[in-house]
Amino acid sequence: MKIQIITLFPEMFEGVLGNSMLWKAADRGIAEYSFINLRDYGQGPRKQFDDTPYGVVDSMLMMVEPLVAAIEHAKRNDPEATVILPTPRGQIYKQSDAKSLAVAEKGIILVCPRYEGYDERVTKWIDRQFCIGNYVLTGGELPAMIIIDSVVRLLPGVLGGETSAEIESFQDDDKSIEFPQYTRPEDFQGMKVPDVLLSGHHAEIAKWRKANSK
Repeated sequence: MKIQIITLFPEMFEGVLGNSMLWKAADRGIAEYSFINLRDYGQGPRKQFDDTPYGVVDSMLMMVEPLVAAIEHAKRNDPEATVILPTPRGQIYKQSDAKSLAVAEKGIILVCPRYEGYDERVTKWIDRQFCIGNYVLTGGELPAMIIIDSVVRLLPGVLGGETSAEIESFQDDDKSIEFPQYTRPEDFQGMKVPDVLLSGHHAEIAKWRKANSK
């Protein structure tokens, strides 16, 4: 899967994409990450990419021209890619969205807004808008990392055990929470592993796990 990231701060992604499963996905050729620096598409001799918004908002807004130019460049690299905009105005991002993006196995283009936001006209070039939660961040880079992580780990061959992702939280209806899990020692400061998990009785263990899922 090709994943292109449009951002003013590509260096923010180095630690996330260069470690653990995301690094393994790239090393195995399952995922391919690339960056498009929005500064390269700035307007005029000063490469301007933001401006004051119309109205009375006291902040800067990302201009439509650089954003569209960057998106169109990314689409030339991967015409079938899904263009995603992390934004508070989008639908709440769920596990079902990660699964749909992973199953489609199309490329992804992530646009990372900054400052007060973006010129609304850019949404004509956007396929899906997602909000990762009801709080405010300084930019779209962290939401983009979350989306990448949640999608790439579902791609075949990334986790290794293909059934491991099937018993996690939020798999059935975006509301289910995985059952508690334990490992050695059996007794830690008086806190013991439930007896049923030590019994070897698979049916009873399955029943306990279902009862203790939320």
